Amino acid sequence: MGEATLDPIARATELAESAVRGDRRALARLLTAVENRTPVAEAAMRQLYPRAGRAHTVGITGPPGAGKSTLVAAIIGELRAASRPVAVIAVDPSSPITGGALLGDRVRMQSYAEDPDVFIRSMAARGHAGGLASTSGAAAALLDAVGFDTVLVETVGTGQSEVEIAAAADTTVVLEAPEMGDEVQAIKAGLLEVADIVVVNKADRPGAQRTAAQLRAMLVAAPAAAGSTERPRPKRPQVLLATATTGEGVPELLAALDRRRSAPDDESRRAARLARAEAQVWAIVGDRLRARLLAEGDGTGTRELLAAVAEHRLDPFSAADELIGKAVGT
Repeated sequence: MGEATLDPIARATELAESAVRGDRRALARLLTAVENRTPVAEAAMRQLYPRAGRAHTVGITGPPGAGKSTLVAAIIGELRAASRPVAVIAVDPSSPITGGALLGDRVRMQSYAEDPDVFIRSMAARGHAGGLASTSGAAAALLDAVGFDTVLVETVGTGQSEVEIAAAADTTVVLEAPEMGDEVQAIKAGLLEVADIVVVNKADRPGAQRTAAQLRAMLVAAPAAAGSTERPRPKRPQVLLATATTGEGVPELLAALDRRRSAPDDESRRAARLARAEAQVWAIVGDRLRARLLAEGDGTGTRELLAAVAEHRLDPFSAADELIGKAVGT
């Protein structure tokens, strides 16, 4: 039956069942629907979400030039050598013209394009802060639901806004490169606050050992604050060295990831899952409130309020209160 003749629920059911059976075209179409926030995506997520929760979602972040994509490719190779399926969400900068992803990692990782147990998807950030596309969490859950053992999420890499990955991943890996002067920048950006594992990449370069030692010293001097409401993490993230281009250190990184995955469930892990759920749900609430207020019938009043704020006839707090009251019917 043609796509145009199916209602969203029927289309979602068809695509979801096909994706679970291993149909990669159906999976790609579902991810496109998720990225575009269509009714098909919502219907599919309602069906597939109960199947998720088994994969290990690993965030890979760090400043530009640290070698994130190269490390992701090396991790894929190590996982496939062990016959483990893996999916990658590579969040790229958006095209200013089309809004699509630039420099898609499917090009950078094309050596795995024919492997049926590797799925790589580039997603455009579309201006979303935090280094992630706003739909990356839903995409990761979808890949989890269809059976991928590991889901790697590589962030844009702007260097100052990458901390959001901690709300979307089970384990956050922060990359640094030797002698780039990024150690202090990482502290300023909050990257080390969200790190579960810190990897000094390009360990074959001079200064790698010194960079690792400096990072360890920083982590001792500035542990995570007790009682913090941010995503729980160990007080002192493990610091590893690797050379992604040769694969050196990648088995050790994968072993560290596996140890974290197999660690007994505890309060911090449960708190992390709750924080992830809160982030997902509140994002949907915000999107739906915005859509309702901008919908036909309400849109004119919303635009008038925004114009009043722009002209300083109304303060933004009062405008926000009025919009919330309108949305909830008070």
